[in-house]
Parts: sequence; C-alpha cells; structure tokens
Amino acid sequence: MPSQTAVERTSRFTPAPDGLRLHYFEYGSGTDPATPVVCLPGLTRPAEDFDRLARALTAPAAGPRRRILALDYRGRGLSAWDPDPTHYSLPIEHADILAVLAAAGVTRAIFIGTSRGGIHVMLLAASQPTLLRAAVINDIGPVVERSGLLRIKNYVGHLPPLRSWAEAIAYFRKTAGAHFTDVAEADWETYARLTFSDESGRLNLRYDPELARTLETVTTDTAAAELWPQFEALASIPLLGLRGENSDLLSPETFAEMARRHPAFEAHVVPGQGHAPLLLDAATIAVIAEFVRRVG
Repeated sequence: MPSQTAVERTSRFTPAPDGLRLHYFEYGSGTDPATPVVCLPGLTRPAEDFDRLARALTAPAAGPRRRILALDYRGRGLSAWDPDPTHYSLPIEHADILAVLAAAGVTRAIFIGTSRGGIHVMLLAASQPTLLRAAVINDIGPVVERSGLLRIKNYVGHLPPLRSWAEAIAYFRKTAGAHFTDVAEADWETYARLTFSDESGRLNLRYDPELARTLETVTTDTAAAELWPQFEALASIPLLGLRGENSDLLSPETFAEMARRHPAFEAHVVPGQGHAPLLLDAATIAVIAEFVRRVG
C-alpha cells in the first residue's frame, strides 16, 4: 500500500451557469490515482457535514490517494444565497452540480448523497450515467414518506433564536433526541456547529431561510413522491444504501424493495439514528470507507 501524508482541505469557488458563486471543499488533487468521491449534502446542510468522512477516506491507512469533493449547494454553507428563492430547485441544483464537476475536471466518480443529495445521485444516474462509478445514498429512496417531509417542513427556516452553543446543543437534543437515541455527546456539539455559524456572539443559520419555500407544496394530503425509474438507473453500478433505524423519511418497506430491485445493493442500517444519519460515528464511516475502497 503506498504511503501518504494527511490530505489538507481547500476551499474552491466557481460560478454557477447563471453566475452565482458556488463553493466546494477539495481534499487531495486531480492527480490522485484512486477514483474520486463527490459528496452531496441534504436540503439545508453544508458540505462540511462530510469532513470527518472525507478525512477517513483520505487517511494514510485508506490506501492510494483519493480526491474528495464536497459541494455546497446555492444558499448553503459558503455558496452565495440566491436573490430569487425559486432557484432553490432540483433542476437548477442539478445544473450547478454539473458546473462544479466540469470546473473541477471530474468526469467519473463515486457519489455519496445524503437525503436531497441522494435524490441528486438518482437524477444524475438517469441523466449522466457514465458519470457514476458507484454510489452511496444516505437515508433516501425512491419513495419519500410524507410524514418525514412534514416534520422537516416544520423546522426548515424556522429554528428559534439561540444565544449560545449550549442552547443550540440542548435544542437539538430535545427536538431530535427521540429519533437519534445513539449519538455521542461530542457529536451533538459537532452537529450544532455544522448547523450554525457564530458571528459577533450570535448564532446564525448556515443556510438561506428562504429554503423553506421548497417545501411549500407539502401538505397532509401530499402523495408520497416516487422516483423508481431514477433509482433503477443505478442498477448497473455498485450501490450502498444507508437507512437510519428510526428514519421517518425512508421506510423499512421501501428499503427492502430497493434491495430487491437492485442487483448489487448493499444495505446498512445505522442503529439509534433517524433522518438522516449524521455520518459522524466511526462504525458508519468504516462501512462507507470499506465500500469505497472495494469499488474505487
């Protein structure tokens, strides 16, 4: 196994097709020999959600050097907020992802997508099949449960004002603790710091609150969204599916049907976590790292 030193993380910026400034983190470089990995976060989540995983995938013990890209969608993380909130849509984000990959010179990669990121993985498989070498989809599937969407709708853009990190940690433990029953104490703080930025003594969301508009059409009468054709576009590549044991967005029935329909589906249930598994615990990171090592 080739020796290597720890890989540094670099912030990169590139324009979207409409000129908006997009950000992504890069670990490693385009000359690294192993298949690169592209990480796509959830609806309101920043690219930094993948930092612990990216460092594990690029650690000296992980094998040949591997480039990792973790993307901030528009309106999240370090990417610019869009003055037109209707642009926070899957088609525009899809075009943004392709623009970032083109700027970075990535033509084939292993994709890791959490929640909305997993939807993008399915859409990419349908529209750009040669782009995907393999994929990991984290707590998302072709059927998105309405109950989970309604819960998400209740908090996106509506978190209460929090004055300290202690308050933020307590808030998440109170509101998410029922679904996340097996999270290390230190990881609650990590999650809080990934969700907020501390500016002049105030905690601010690391996403545009106007993202709430993406859920305006979700009601108690909304039928479950189905993406089976897009999921089946993944059939020709290795696929690892993660499901939080307590998830209310990806049902056990849908997860089982995904395994039945995909010829090379590897299923892993993350114990004691809901939607979506945080990708902070060593056990889940090890499962992903082993999959990436085998397929990449």
